[in-house]
Amino acid sequence: MDELIIPVILLGTIGALGAVLLYLVSKKFFVKEDERLGKIIEALPGANCGGCGMAGCANFAEACLKVDSLADLRCPVGGDEVMGKISAILGKEAPSVEPMMAVVRCAGSCSVREKSNTYDGTKSCTIASALYGGETGCPFGCLGFGDCLEVCELKAITINPETKLPEIDENKCGGCGSCVKVCPKGIIELRNRDRNTGRVFVSCVNKEKGAVARRACKVACIGCGKCAKICPSGAIVIENNLAYIDFRKCEKCGKCLLECPTGAITTNNPSLREKCKAEEEMKKTMQSQSILNKI
Repeated sequence: MDELIIPVILLGTIGALGAVLLYLVSKKFFVKEDERLGKIIEALPGANCGGCGMAGCANFAEACLKVDSLADLRCPVGGDEVMGKISAILGKEAPSVEPMMAVVRCAGSCSVREKSNTYDGTKSCTIASALYGGETGCPFGCLGFGDCLEVCELKAITINPETKLPEIDENKCGGCGSCVKVCPKGIIELRNRDRNTGRVFVSCVNKEKGAVARRACKVACIGCGKCAKICPSGAIVIENNLAYIDFRKCEKCGKCLLECPTGAITTNNPSLREKCKAEEEMKKTMQSQSILNKI
């Protein structure tokens, strides 16, 4: 019996001494966590999208604690509201930044971009792009396999079953830029959210010459320069056979929408679109009237 009791007592004593030792060491080297860290994490949206440049929201919160100024740190999903809360918690100034959202610069749906082959490999834009240009004659257009959808933590992206193109819900998009980084074709871009006036942009990234681009897609930008000539604010430039609209200069007048011969320029603003349609109808009516007057 003693042969069993003595080892048990010995092991129990060693365990107790070990526990006491661990307790003393933990007390000696204990690092108290800044209570503000938890408050910052609570204020963050918890998307862990990586749009801030950090691995996740917890890492971003730690970075906010370490810096003297929040000027170089930004939560794109939470925007000014979240940064304002963090500013109040830390007593550090957080400058206001214009909110952004992602736009898809490709309108090459199935109806305007004919398939020339069928891809039978892994349904991944990144893999398919590394192998060849795509199923259509446009080597710049959207592949439609949804890599952008997979990385969107906010579930703001869906693939339209008819057009096979990604569509971004502006009410869900946080402007984190994850989809921008993952798109191998570079057709997704961050632009100003601007809910009041909307966005006007060129839905094409094809840099081939006009005739070649048009053969591949009916709504391709042909680099004709008509939009740049009519733009009153100088927001449009033509480079590498492609028009680009600087959203910081664009006044949302809609003139380029009417002038574009292929319909490559688009807007998400319904009122601006309707205004442009009305002006186009008026223009056609005036032209018809002018012809009749000459007769």
